[in-house]
Amino acid sequence: MLNKVVLFGVGLIGGSFARALKKAGAVQRVVGIDRSPASLERAKQLGIIDEIGPASPAAGDAALAEALRDADLIMLAAPVAQTGRILAMLAPHLPEGAVVTDAGSTKTDVVAAARAALGSKIAQFVPGHPIAGRETNGPDAAIDTLYAGKKAVLTPLPENTGASVERVAQAWQACGAIIHMLTPEEHDKVFAAVSHLPHLLAYALVDDIARKPHAELLFQYAASGFRDFTRIAGSSPEMWRDISLANQSALLTELDAYMAQLTHLRARLAAGDGATLETVYGNAQRARQRWIEAIEAAETPQPKDKD
Repeated sequence: MLNKVVLFGVGLIGGSFARALKKAGAVQRVVGIDRSPASLERAKQLGIIDEIGPASPAAGDAALAEALRDADLIMLAAPVAQTGRILAMLAPHLPEGAVVTDAGSTKTDVVAAARAALGSKIAQFVPGHPIAGRETNGPDAAIDTLYAGKKAVLTPLPENTGASVERVAQAWQACGAIIHMLTPEEHDKVFAAVSHLPHLLAYALVDDIARKPHAELLFQYAASGFRDFTRIAGSSPEMWRDISLANQSALLTELDAYMAQLTHLRARLAAGDGATLETVYGNAQRARQRWIEAIEAAETPQPKDKD
């Protein structure tokens, strides 16, 4: 049982975290801090948070110090570019026994920002990333099942104690998540390929269609395939701008590889090489099916042992 959790960001990610903890009976009190007073009010109305902390607090803000007092866990659920600023604000008021974690989609930049902002208190920061989301934003998008059966990746630092890592892990487990461990560098390379690149591609496709002179006609006939492929283009542009820039190097590597694949496919298409196209399509189909089966197996609850 966590006595007090402080959320920086009360939208989809932070709000769902709070909802899930409350549903599990794993937290007594949740305090929300957000740059939007309207979001804080809405989160309070929805029961996501119990108390409203300061909107856009400053490092010397007495209200911020009060909000952090006696906190067991502090969750940063804000765009990754804000990580350094938020940590610098809370550092002077960070309770000795509190553990700070985040939900950012990149990790090496977050770790660097944490080291710069927290200094000697870096041991209290345990980086994390829940592998779950929706294309909607804000407190109204938060649901208590968002993390159920999903992975939560932790990238512990050498300075972290086992107890600090376990506190974060148990919080995510209370939300129904499955804990995985990676280094920050491993994390960013993996997610450049399977998350950051797909978002870039979805945004690029929709933007390309929208800029065409006959865009209205094209969207009129776009159906389920286009909808499914571009679903993630409904995500927060600000958040994905920050993620793209934060993981620039790894994302560029994956983008270059993808562009080489497209160049290859274009050449085969221009040559009328149906056999190669079918080979690529077939390999992709089989790989995707294996992935779906693995995901379904991982998310299927295991039967409990009988006495």
